[in-house]
Amino acid sequence: MAFLIVFIVALAISAVGFHRYIWFISIGYGFSIAGIGATLLIYFGLRGGLTTVTAVMAALLIVYGLRLGGYLLIREYRSSSYRQVMQQAIDNGSQVKLPLKLLTWVGCALLYACEASPIVFRLQNHAGTDAVAITGAAIMAAGIILESTADLTKNRFKQQHPHDLCDVGLFRLVRCPNYLGEIITWTGVFISGVTILNGVWQWIAAIGGYLCICWIMFGGARRLELRQNKEYADDPHYRRYAEHTPILIPFIPLRSLSNAKWLIG
Repeated sequence: MAFLIVFIVALAISAVGFHRYIWFISIGYGFSIAGIGATLLIYFGLRGGLTTVTAVMAALLIVYGLRLGGYLLIREYRSSSYRQVMQQAIDNGSQVKLPLKLLTWVGCALLYACEASPIVFRLQNHAGTDAVAITGAAIMAAGIILESTADLTKNRFKQQHPHDLCDVGLFRLVRCPNYLGEIITWTGVFISGVTILNGVWQWIAAIGGYLCICWIMFGGARRLELRQNKEYADDPHYRRYAEHTPILIPFIPLRSLSNAKWLIG
């Protein structure tokens, strides 16, 4: 029942994608996650099922979703170059038929519910607090901080150097630290549930949501790499940076995803 409720919440919020197709996976994503977190706090708070760690994780979902959704909304309305890039990278929806829009809507809402499902199932299964839950919450918080710091760093850098490649701060560690932060966030969520998942369905939902968001983040890193390869093709500094800096995972010499056509984007 709890999973169905958060799925319906995600459906309602992500419906903003019917206004602009890309919002299914951008603004609708962020605010859907925030809505799921708020729903968990209200629903299980009224039923007396919240523990300290689940309340913290639900609150982190709200923080994560509001920060991401708000950041994307502000960037879209303030940055004409960002809107142009996203319209070129992803269909703006003008040619997308209604059946495909409906499929995208339902698929995205289901993904968002599955991503948060380890927290949902911990509450639904009346599981207490354990070391795994605390560890997962800590990893989740670290991911949100990392992603927020990366976005802030890039935003400040671009204000001063609008046409230069951002390679300062966390961008010295990996070329896509914001996507790394996203993966770490959902790794924490997934880890928090591994001791309490009950039955095949709960495992499928939790694993499916986690693997899908990781796949999407790797695809986003590939899409960014392809765009930068065109934009900075003649820049020797970019070539050195790309040749020596991992694209997504620190300390692992995976420096390019351009040939990984199986990734989204």
